[in-house]
Amino acid sequence: MARPLCLLFDCDGTLVDSEPLLADEMATALNAVGLPFQTSDYIGEFRGARFRRIVAALESRHGSVDPELLEPLEATMRANLNRRLASELTPIDGAHEALAALDDYPMGVVSNGPINKIRTSLEATGLAESFDDRLFSAYAANCWKPDPRLYRHAASRMGYAPRECLAIEDSVVGVRAALEAGMTVVHLNRYPDAETTPEGAIMITSLFQLPTVVARLALESSDPRRVATR
Repeated sequence: MARPLCLLFDCDGTLVDSEPLLADEMATALNAVGLPFQTSDYIGEFRGARFRRIVAALESRHGSVDPELLEPLEATMRANLNRRLASELTPIDGAHEALAALDDYPMGVVSNGPINKIRTSLEATGLAESFDDRLFSAYAANCWKPDPRLYRHAASRMGYAPRECLAIEDSVVGVRAALEAGMTVVHLNRYPDAETTPEGAIMITSLFQLPTVVARLALESSDPRRVATR
């Protein structure tokens, strides 16, 4: 395992507690076009998934929606969500503390969300200054988690090889994308009773634990006695 030189954070559910707001707006939008969806469905089945993939899964169960309705539906949903993010969003517990403790590391955000949503979320929670413009959206890269290319794209833009990067993710979709990209991965598993951490990832249940994990990884990779025993 290479020494972590660059930290790549997911946004929703990892840095900011946006998922309840997102699930609520999704439920409003999807039910309006006849696709049954409850807020609990997002956490239970679709957490971390692209909106259009969720639509496709629901259409396979409940019937198709007029394609001409989908683009304005998504635009309205995202506009409503951005307004709520700006006024209601809170950071995940420990986010400020973890970023402050790790501020010697280059850090970026890698998200399946649009770039304006990432910016709004980070600015609303006071986390933006830790990342500046090092924000990598699937919509800009045209590839979405669990596709590992999004993480490889972010690593390249940050100037690091994937093996030099540590990804921090809360969803299994994101964890698998980063693992397949060749990164060391920390799974922020806030639902350990309901969700299993994929093999190969390091599980934590709070961001307050992250600085200790990063320090341990750095120590292990620099200690030749530890390397020799592997």
